[in-house]
Amino acid sequence: MKKMRRRKNIKTTDKIKVIIENRQKAVKIPTGIRMLLRRCCNAVLTLEGFEGDAEVNILFVDDETMKKLNHKHRNINKTTDVLSFPLGENDIYDINPETGSKMLGDIVLSIPRAVKQAEEYEHSLQREMGYLTAHSMLHLLGYDHENGGLDGVYMREKEEKVMQMLGYPKTSSYVYEE
Repeated sequence: MKKMRRRKNIKTTDKIKVIIENRQKAVKIPTGIRMLLRRCCNAVLTLEGFEGDAEVNILFVDDETMKKLNHKHRNINKTTDVLSFPLGENDIYDINPETGSKMLGDIVLSIPRAVKQAEEYEHSLQREMGYLTAHSMLHLLGYDHENGGLDGVYMREKEEKVMQMLGYPKTSSYVYEE
């Protein structure tokens, strides 16, 4: 679990490049989603007081592709909503030699799963995808909730803070699965 950081002067990150690729055809991506996810990545970095330029890759996939990735990388043979593949550890990141940006890693979103969860939680697809992106960005920065307890609560509070920064109301509709 990443140590809690207190930032007195929260500033925006220098520059973030978010590369988004849609590799699924199951769901038409609504207008504005890509901009929302870029704003979400920036909000997480701002909240964390991240310094320097950064790059993040976001990949939209279907449930079958997500199931294969989850099985390959986590040995769990079922689909999930989001996977994070960090390229850094302990605030040390790979650097893109062409741009000098810190490469944070990859976010993989199951779009059909996000649609299903938005319906289950009775909120918009935009909110769901923003939340999943915030969640994954925190993983890319070293946060973890796998052991539950205070680590999970602390990460959840940060996710909700990012959602509020983006203009989405606080919710208590999420339940952690054991």
